[in-house]
Amino acid sequence: MRTDRRDFLRFSLAGSSMVALTGAIPNFLGHTAAQSPQAQQAGARDTILVVVQLTGGNDGLNTVIPHSDPNYARLRPTLRIQNFLRVNDTIGLHPSLTGMQSLLQDNAMCIVQGVGYPNPSQSHFRSMDIWHAAATTDVLNEGWVGRALRHIPAATSFHLANPNEAAPLALTGAPSRVPSIGTLDDFTQRLQAASAPDRRQQRDLLDSVSRPGNPQSSMLDFVQRTAVQTYASSQRLAQIGRDYQPRVPYPTTALGNHLKLAAQLIDAGLGARLFYVTHDGFDTHAAQLPAHANLLRDVSEAITAFYRDMAARGQGNRVLIMTFSEFGRRGHENGSQGTDHGSGAPMFLVGGRVRSGLVGDHPGLVNLDQGNLPHRIDFRQVYATVLDQWLGVPSRQVLGQAYDHVNVLRGA
Repeated sequence: MRTDRRDFLRFSLAGSSMVALTGAIPNFLGHTAAQSPQAQQAGARDTILVVVQLTGGNDGLNTVIPHSDPNYARLRPTLRIQNFLRVNDTIGLHPSLTGMQSLLQDNAMCIVQGVGYPNPSQSHFRSMDIWHAAATTDVLNEGWVGRALRHIPAATSFHLANPNEAAPLALTGAPSRVPSIGTLDDFTQRLQAASAPDRRQQRDLLDSVSRPGNPQSSMLDFVQRTAVQTYASSQRLAQIGRDYQPRVPYPTTALGNHLKLAAQLIDAGLGARLFYVTHDGFDTHAAQLPAHANLLRDVSEAITAFYRDMAARGQGNRVLIMTFSEFGRRGHENGSQGTDHGSGAPMFLVGGRVRSGLVGDHPGLVNLDQGNLPHRIDFRQVYATVLDQWLGVPSRQVLGQAYDHVNVLRGA
């Protein structure tokens, strides 16, 4: 069977990593693609969102503590926190959150209390899917971040993850696959592989057929320019990895390393606007006190370092860090000095433009629903606020309906 040059070109490009870049490498390599004026205007803000997922169900009651409520000591006879960090006369923070307390004092952190959704599920998988999809229907196959990315066509997004960690449902539905990377070296190597020497024959063929008048010249020109951008971007990122000096020290933890990587990618000027990172281990059914203290210390130190680093670089007003967990824990401790799956829990928002302080009332420790703290704010209200007022994305189109905003951002 005879294969002519056109067929060879078609099949070569179909298998080439240069064309596959749109599925494996972020959109900054495709910025040379033609876009309509409407697409260029959509989501045109310069803001950055970093989502930090606390996997396992963070105990909100020992994170944001109603220290003046006598029911707290009654429900937590051995797990109550007495050396809390004071927020006001009724609320305190876990003592591991010293960094985040400093952000609160510097008007850079907002605590949204009692966040959840109606008829909560105590299943890790189901509840996490609900938070990821921002929906409670039986079938959930697209994520709210993925849908949001459809409205920001020129944005770059990253899943910052350990090796072999699956991308979360929250990112499903994006116009191109969000890459998962663990280190800058790993990402640089993947970029360099897309323009490796064994692609030279394909590039030579592209050169020979990409002539004026050729009906495929526009597509071929785009592929050539993408390959050049790939190589240039990999070189630039490698240099950034060697030269980047954080303005404040990061903790040498997984979360600290991932947020440092986010800072490096932001500093690279790649048009990155969305980052997603997870921090596991919050399913504290037994021996909760030491484990939870270490987990919250990791969160506080990593987020504080990231924000301080960004602020020192003049980017503090561009970044917004949002934490969430699939549910909180029950009000009363269990017999193993731990806590079981619950419902309502706090969210943290950190950034230079947050409305610092407490938002919403604490869920309260009376009239618990089978031991669960009731939610007072639907998590989709927080999402809607972030979409509309921070990312410049129409929340109704992402969430499927309108939700009231919560007062978490200044100048919105």
